[in-house]
Parts: sequence; structure tokens; C-alpha cells
Amino acid sequence: MAADHERDVLVPVGDSETLRRTVTYAVERAHEAAVDAGERTTIHFVFPARWRIYETDRENVASASSLLDRVVAWAEEDLDGLIGEDQIATVAFETATVGTDEYVFSPGDFAAVIARYADANEVGRVVVDPSFRPGGSVPLLRSFEEELAERGFDVFEAPVTRQTRRRLPFTEIGLPEFLLVFAASLLFYLALGGWHVTDAYELVTGVATAGVVTLTLARVTMKSEVPRLRYIGATVLRMAAYTPILLWEITKANVALAYVVLHPSLPIEPRTVEFDAAVWGDMPVTTLANSITLTPGTLTVDVSRQHFIVHALIPDAEDDLLEGTLERLVRFVFYGRESARIPSPLERRDDEGGS
Repeated sequence: MAADHERDVLVPVGDSETLRRTVTYAVERAHEAAVDAGERTTIHFVFPARWRIYETDRENVASASSLLDRVVAWAEEDLDGLIGEDQIATVAFETATVGTDEYVFSPGDFAAVIARYADANEVGRVVVDPSFRPGGSVPLLRSFEEELAERGFDVFEAPVTRQTRRRLPFTEIGLPEFLLVFAASLLFYLALGGWHVTDAYELVTGVATAGVVTLTLARVTMKSEVPRLRYIGATVLRMAAYTPILLWEITKANVALAYVVLHPSLPIEPRTVEFDAAVWGDMPVTTLANSITLTPGTLTVDVSRQHFIVHALIPDAEDDLLEGTLERLVRFVFYGRESARIPSPLERRDDEGGS
């Protein structure tokens, strides 16, 4: 829950065409609140990072810092216009970059990161730039503003106009997103046919199928901007390395399960294991859930965000889950080698003093 510090304002900051006018609106509201109360207010400009500090380029860190500096310069300019350069400032400005030590993907993740900063600084009001969509905009998910309101904040969308984004007819996505999903769908279609295109009919049906898939699923598939080609390439290569390791883990689990089944005393001890996995985002969570299910002796029963409920048939299967071998491998696929620093589920439980 947000604190009762009603006058201070938090503004999530990101590159957008309406950021400048959002800053102006936030300064005007903060100035009015300060005048009414007779006390100075504070605007917190907060940059929610999409990257992790231990895996990102220095350019991303410098870009965030530069953007925050630019925003403060705009705000000071606007405030000078309201009070005059020689008057006592009615509004103070703070800046911060948050979310640099964790993975945030959905609007809910970004709202949680923002909320932690706001609670720590006793800020109860948030001014949102309508063009800034951290975590993307997906019909199946609540919006960034709804997630903030759900956490008890007074949310104000800056009344600024924005340019209409050009979209393709009959779609909710832009041309780059359309082409990416279409190409992936067409390649998958051709792969199913063994890459043998014997006549034009097969190619036409492939194009038609990829088009239908793109029109119906691209809006769900593309939650935000098109991923960088370098990220896609690295992820595909790491996935290729992950596949034989997963097969080896499946083989080991098969042998262990066969030993239990063939043992005269049949030492099966079924149990339900719950843990929070250190993976974030739809694709990593889905990959981990399916990898667990593919491993004999364990079945993913339910997943809610990062919380996994898994049925384990034997104690060794539970131990393997908590040691986090699969979790660490999935992190390697999607986040890179540096993500191995994150403790296993068992180590995290020990740190929290849990059982």
C-alpha cells in the first residue's frame, strides 16, 4: 500500500513522444499542491529499467542517466516559468533508476518495482505518461495504470495528445512485428514439411497459413517492441545447447524412476512441491514448466507468475527441483551466463529462513 504522503508525485520515465508534456503536467500539479499546502513538494522521476545491471551494456546505463538528467532540466525550466527564476522553488526533484537487479517484463512487474520505490519514499500519487508502456500492452494483461491503481496509488494520466501509431489494416500490430511473426510462422511451416517445397501450391498454403497465424496471434505474441536480432540469435544458440542437456536430465530421471518402479518395495513417496522460480516472462516460465513436466517423476500442476506447484513422485525428484538445475539452465537460455549468480530455490529458502 502506498503511504499517506499525498503531495509528492512519482513519474515513471521512458522514451516517448509525450514525455516532455507529461513532465510539464506533473510540474504544474506539484506546484499547485505546494501552493495550496504552503509546503514544498517533491517529484520523483523514476526510470524502470528493462535491463539488468550485471548483463547490460554501459550504453543502456548512460542512456537512462542522460534521460533522467534531461527530464530534470525540463522540469526546472517549467518550474522557473511558474515561479520566476529568483523565487524559492516550490518543487524539488529526485531521480532514480529501479529494477536493475531483477527481471521485469509484464506491466505488473514494472508496477511492482515502481511501488517498492514509492513506498520507500512515501509517495502516494503517480502521474503516467500515456505513451509510455513498460511491459507492453496485451489484452490479456491489466495495463500499467491498472496495476498501479491496484496497489493503492492515485494514478493520473497526463492529458497530453499523442500521435496515432500506424498499424496495418485488420491488425493491432505494426509492420516490423507483423513481418517478424509472419517469418517465424512461415519457417515453422516449412520446417514441418522437411523444407521440401515441390510446387507453388505448398508455398501458397504456407504463406496463407503464416498470414492467418500472424493476424490472429501476433498481438498476443508481440507484447512490446521487436526483440533485437542479437538477443534472438543468442537465445536460439543457447536453446540449442540446452536441448541435449535437457535430454540428459530426462534420461537420468527415467533411470531413477525405473529403479523405483522395479524395486521390490516400490519406494514411491508422492508429494506436492511449491517454490518461486527465479525466471520471469511468459516464454522462460513456460519453458521451465514444460521442462519439469518432460522430466519423468515430476509434473507441473499449476503456475502463477513465478510460483510453481509441482507433483513429485519420489524424494529425489523434489531434491532435484529445489537444487534448481533446470531453473538455472532456463535462466542461461534466456538471460545469459551471468544469471547463474542467482541462488537456487533451496538457497533462497535458506536465506529467507523458510522450511
